[in-house]
Amino acid sequence: MNTCETFPADFCWGAATAAYQIEGAWNSDGRGESIWDRFSHTPGKVANGDTGDIACDHYHRWPEDVALMAQLGLHAYRFSISWPRIFPSGGGQPNHRGLDFYRRLIDALCEHKIAPVATLYHWDLPQALQERGGWANRDTAYRFAEYADLLFQHFGAQVTHWHTLNEPAIVSYIGHLHGSKAPGTRRFWQLGHVIHHLLLAHGLAVQAYRSHRSHRSSRLSPGIGIVLNLRIGHPDSADPRDKQALDRIDTLWNRMFLDPLFRGYYPEEALRFLRQRGVCVRPSPGDLEIIAAPIDLLGLNVYTRSIVAAARDPLLGVRFIPPRAPKTAMGWEIYPPALYETLQLAAAYTDLPLYIAENGAAFNDTPTATGAIDDHDRIAFLQAYLAEAQRAIDDGIRLKGYFLWSLLDNFEWEEGYQRRFGIVHVDFPSGTRTLKRSAHWYRDLIARNGVLR
Repeated sequence: MNTCETFPADFCWGAATAAYQIEGAWNSDGRGESIWDRFSHTPGKVANGDTGDIACDHYHRWPEDVALMAQLGLHAYRFSISWPRIFPSGGGQPNHRGLDFYRRLIDALCEHKIAPVATLYHWDLPQALQERGGWANRDTAYRFAEYADLLFQHFGAQVTHWHTLNEPAIVSYIGHLHGSKAPGTRRFWQLGHVIHHLLLAHGLAVQAYRSHRSHRSSRLSPGIGIVLNLRIGHPDSADPRDKQALDRIDTLWNRMFLDPLFRGYYPEEALRFLRQRGVCVRPSPGDLEIIAAPIDLLGLNVYTRSIVAAARDPLLGVRFIPPRAPKTAMGWEIYPPALYETLQLAAAYTDLPLYIAENGAAFNDTPTATGAIDDHDRIAFLQAYLAEAQRAIDDGIRLKGYFLWSLLDNFEWEEGYQRRFGIVHVDFPSGTRTLKRSAHWYRDLIARNGVLR
């Protein structure tokens, strides 16, 4: 006999997307070029030469997508706003056709009683700013603050939650060190500037938000925060060197962002490690106070864990061990306790309301002859991770909501269209949307506010 693990009555159930991954219309209605446009159009950067030029064509099909959200019973929808759609050159005069698009989308969400949750930066920096140094240039943080201020003016009365940045660690380490995501610069010496200017941009946006306090009511208390992808890890063995390697990753990836945001300083171990490799972080007077300004919520993206071992790599001195357990189509280990452990780590830093801003899995979904998509693996994944969410709530952690990644199959960054995370299948040549079995499962979960066991 099934039992239902019920979540708190005010728990928020949502789904998430990102602008470059779904919108398409990459050069329509005055939108400027982004670093992901440039990156995806560079041969060899994205699987199969895929680009986000059309993606899910959400820019034109958004009414259909909002109708799907309503059909699923979503309480909230997390989306990102395309900076180059608002400021094609990164600043100056705004593009009102871009503002009008988001106005229509937000109005429709509100009409369906779906709370709009907007991310200001989900990786699509205007290419014009990249050509002036991008996040390595302090001026980009000020341009971001102006962009944020304009959006608060236009949409502050309707958008419930704002996220300043999505996954600044990915932007920093993967975009500017590893180079497999835009802008793909691989300039290690710029890493300290990139991290600091991202965090400064966050703090300046929080300042701008505080000057605009007109908000609608919804099941979500209005507020602003940031979305981090904390790296939960375990050492490969009992060898002390593996534990040291894990501590290094925790310091560089997690504490390098958590400490300045919640404690007002960068971890000295990280600064010393980076200095030894020619990387400096030099805050100007007052910067750390801006970065550590109080926020209202913290978003967390959770997918997997890392198994870490020592290595002779002169840069970081670590290596990541392949998964030991079943994995998703991304090659990521299915490790449900990562969700609980991530929430534990965040709760050690703050008692703010916490939200799972992304959680989901890519599998090789294949429609049957009738067109149905029976994605049992995805449902099993979600059930196991949500059990960890329930465990965290039972243990007193202030988890207030969950956003499934992703609403739609989409452009999965350097993986192109070969990886599908959506609970709604998208046939990319035609744009046709089809609810997967997981979408029906999620709709029923939301309706009962709990997971059947």
